[in-house]
Amino acid sequence: MKLRPFVAIIGFLITSSIYCQNKQITLEEIWSGAFRTEGMQALHSMKNGKQYSVLNFNRQTNASTIDIYDYKTLEKVKTLVTSADIAEIQGFFDYKFSNDESKVILTTKEMPVYRRSRLGEYYVYDIKDKKLTKVSEDWVQEPTLSPDGTKIAYGFENNLYVKDLNSGEIQQLTFDGEKNKIINGITDWVYEEEFSFVRAFDWNKASDKIAFIRFDESEVPEFSMDVFGSDLYQTQHVFKYPKAGEANSKISLHVYDLNTSTNKEVKPSKAYNDFYIPRIKWTNKDNVLSAQYMNRHQNELDLWFIDTNTMNYDLVLEEKDKAYVDVTFNLTFLKDSSFIWTSEKDGYNHIYHYSEEGKLINQVTNGNWEVTDYYGFNQKENTIYYQSVENGSINRDVYSIKLNGKTKKRLTKIDGTNSAAFSADFTYFINTHSSATTPPKYTLHSSKTGKLVKGIKNNNKLAEKVEGYKTSKKEFSTINVNGNDLNMWMIKPANFDENKAYPLFMYQYSGPGSQQVANRWNGANDYWYQMLAQKGYVVVCIDGRGTGFKGANFKKVTQNELGKYEVEDQIAAAKKLGALPYIDESRIGIWGWSYGGFMSSNALFKGNDVFKMAIAVAPVTSWRFYDSIYTERYMTTPNENPSGYDENSPINHVDKLKGDFLLIHGSGDDNVHLQNTMRMVEALVQANKQFEWMIYPDKNHGIYGGNTRLHLYKKMTKFIDVNLGDKIN
Repeated sequence: MKLRPFVAIIGFLITSSIYCQNKQITLEEIWSGAFRTEGMQALHSMKNGKQYSVLNFNRQTNASTIDIYDYKTLEKVKTLVTSADIAEIQGFFDYKFSNDESKVILTTKEMPVYRRSRLGEYYVYDIKDKKLTKVSEDWVQEPTLSPDGTKIAYGFENNLYVKDLNSGEIQQLTFDGEKNKIINGITDWVYEEEFSFVRAFDWNKASDKIAFIRFDESEVPEFSMDVFGSDLYQTQHVFKYPKAGEANSKISLHVYDLNTSTNKEVKPSKAYNDFYIPRIKWTNKDNVLSAQYMNRHQNELDLWFIDTNTMNYDLVLEEKDKAYVDVTFNLTFLKDSSFIWTSEKDGYNHIYHYSEEGKLINQVTNGNWEVTDYYGFNQKENTIYYQSVENGSINRDVYSIKLNGKTKKRLTKIDGTNSAAFSADFTYFINTHSSATTPPKYTLHSSKTGKLVKGIKNNNKLAEKVEGYKTSKKEFSTINVNGNDLNMWMIKPANFDENKAYPLFMYQYSGPGSQQVANRWNGANDYWYQMLAQKGYVVVCIDGRGTGFKGANFKKVTQNELGKYEVEDQIAAAKKLGALPYIDESRIGIWGWSYGGFMSSNALFKGNDVFKMAIAVAPVTSWRFYDSIYTERYMTTPNENPSGYDENSPINHVDKLKGDFLLIHGSGDDNVHLQNTMRMVEALVQANKQFEWMIYPDKNHGIYGGNTRLHLYKKMTKFIDVNLGDKIN
């Protein structure tokens, strides 16, 4: 291939032999699971640091098993639990140990509530006594064993309960729970979706107190969705959903003392109005609770330590940002009660070490790169383990560093995406590695040096299978657009001829802090892109301004104007790519899902002289329709920023439509409501614009189930072929 000035290929060639293969990828194969990867399910490091457990299914006995393996030899030591020996249950598909590993929660049945929340049937299995205890006759939420393993707490019908596993006695902690009014210890819809957690309660170390958040959503507006089902009459799903600028749940923090059966409300000494509590976590001290409080604009975050005996409050840390402060799960308490914290305060996400009083001891990591995951602290070696993009923003590697910020080591050696699961004593870590050309493989390494000890599991059979198909290399590069070098990947037809002009099909997501251009195995969509390349399309993805892992300034430039700079970058990139001799500038299309659908709609409307067609799946069409926490984090409220909401929402630009537009949504989408598409449709109709659309009955934001995904991708592929592929030969 002839290099262009702005295309510096750092791609990865699978093997030259692949290009000699002629087998075509089909949508039926992609969505049948024919290319599915194998993994290590429910991996857990045992407390002894020498062994780990995984969940397996024994096809001979038709039983679920928790099997124990030795780190050093990787040999199976024993089967700890098997459903074949438990008459009361047929099997289980997930498990979770108590702190002392004497008991394990077995998940036998579950059904989804929203994206992360589940109602389920759970049992506690005593490993020594082989005794099985059903948590509840009802389907409950978030069962959590106390640290001493004697009790289990759970949520049921918006109240909290604790069951004594020795006596069987059940203690009800709250009594005011009511659907669409009061929730105790379980998050409301918007917290679950945007703060990424469901269990809003936590045991203290002594197992005698439970801290929990109470949500009063009485004043939150209700949203309703028709559920069509198979009955003669449809039903309605009604739930509380705070849209941007609307009332949120009123929240309060409580501590329940099991010894005295008392419930105390926590009220920090700082006045808060319309606030969030995105994280609570007990410290290493039995009576000291940490709680993070955040203002509604989400640009101020306070970390409090609360003595739950005296109700004394210490504000130990204050984070402020002109745009917003990211909430993470990276708070770790050390034995001396100092703590580890991650922050973007120097412009990049890094690790910091603070004293118990909140005094900065030192910044552990620094540089013009981002820490992308924090794995833990090895007290014995005084060492922190983390993942970062030090080796380029499209790659991920695992590192170790001393608490004082010295003696940093790169523990993973192969470019791509590496992630680690450490043994409890930090002697070993299991690395999961993948790249654009290598499906996931699992290997055991020394935590001191990163040296490979032994391979555990790979997907070589899948890699061999893929070699039998007509595939193309995924080329990674950068493209200079609007003064920025943006990360890009490109897939060309396997028989690419630079003297031909190919249609260009662009994919993006573009949401704040996201990343789609990454050196990792991407699964189903990549097979689809390979299939499109087989047909004669050049497929491209570009991460524009506002995406992640290139520093806070790059990410937060879109603040208050979502859809402005991101769209400008996609349009400019399409123009630049369209000027290449092997791209037909008259046949450029773009697609995206969710935020990506918002973007593809905007790109088609605002870039009507550049894009011939667009597909928008489950798109936000106006930020006025989306939830409060996500939208206001980047846009403040509609009253404060009306122009930011309206000038960049595609629903207000339908009059500019010239190309071909396909709009797709699930009617049961509780996240990006069908309202977005229905209002877009009405605007298009009134603007006298022709378009195509498809509604999938009762399907949620993921639009899946049965043949749904296959049908969806067939529809999109046909739309692409009709509108971009007419000259392919």
